[in-house]
Amino acid sequence: MLIQNVLIGPDVKKLEKTIDANFLSDSIFVGRASGRSMEDVGIFDGDVLIIDRAKIVKNYDVIVACLNGQFVCKIADLKNNLLLSASSDHSPVKLTKFDQYNIEGVVTQSIRMHRVNLKLG
Repeated sequence: MLIQNVLIGPDVKKLEKTIDANFLSDSIFVGRASGRSMEDVGIFDGDVLIIDRAKIVKNYDVIVACLNGQFVCKIADLKNNLLLSASSDHSPVKLTKFDQYNIEGVVTQSIRMHRVNLKLG
């Protein structure tokens, strides 16, 4: 069972005001990681993700996708049509013709939040 592990929306949008403008452009947006499935690639619960829509996805890139209405951060296995977690505790997700799937962008950076602002969700 796949669980949404990226938060996107108005509360997270406020994060853009706290991030240096050098990180942002028209093709870049931010999300917040949720859960532990990507810890083995250094993405932890609560981290801010810098996501670039302009990057061309390459095999094994860390991406944010919308899968069946849920935003997920996964590793793209393009050759096998799989979404992989960085943790062996989570099974790969095989994409089928029945899935509604859209890659939102490539995660180019993550920022560890040591002092979380509760107003930012």
